[in-house]
Amino acid sequence: MLQLDNVTVRFGGLTAVKGVSLAMGDDQLVGLVGPNGAGKTTLFNVISGLVRATTGRVLFDGADILRQPLHKRARLGLGRTFQIPQPMHELTVRENLVVAQRFGAGRVDHGKIDEILEFMDLAHAAERDAAHELALQELKRLEVAKALATEPKLLLLDEVLAGLETSGKRMFMEKLRKLHARYRIGILIIEHDIETISSLCHRVAVLDFGQLIADGTPEEVFNNPDVIRSYTGAGHA
Repeated sequence: MLQLDNVTVRFGGLTAVKGVSLAMGDDQLVGLVGPNGAGKTTLFNVISGLVRATTGRVLFDGADILRQPLHKRARLGLGRTFQIPQPMHELTVRENLVVAQRFGAGRVDHGKIDEILEFMDLAHAAERDAAHELALQELKRLEVAKALATEPKLLLLDEVLAGLETSGKRMFMEKLRKLHARYRIGILIIEHDIETISSLCHRVAVLDFGQLIADGTPEEVFNNPDVIRSYTGAGHA
């Protein structure tokens, strides 16, 4: 479904992503990890269309989308969340989903929106002001709900668990498992917590200094000497 071929991103003299090749198929749940500044969000931005790769290719369902605008990528089935929730101001929770669905799917299906609100435990808050009346965990669920409303084939989840306490993180992880089982869509998730990624994902890819240094099962990856060095700070002085 998604294939990155030798993707490099340079900002002036800084190389944020260097020669990354990564592929994932339908239905996979893959973790993307690495130290701060490793290039994880930049790679998400390349896939979703917020940043243009300097070199390389991004293929989605076999089509090269590197020069496709954001709305066309959304129509092809790419959904995305952001680390800091970005509700649309002066709109209710339901209206946020309506706008997202119109943008991503090109139409509005109120029955589908009701289903997503119920599934994401947001039905009780459907008429609340999304920007001012939601707790953090509700805002996180809204981010995922908006992405689901675009009817994606692949969800890019950027640290959706960040800032949640342990119990809230466990509840959100269980929701993501149920989401993956119910909607049968691919999920690529950025997360710093190794325990969380090991529990949630069957496969993990690791970036360090913009390069892919490991890709495999959580056990394989987190026992990799290069990964251990990256997480213990060796080479990051």
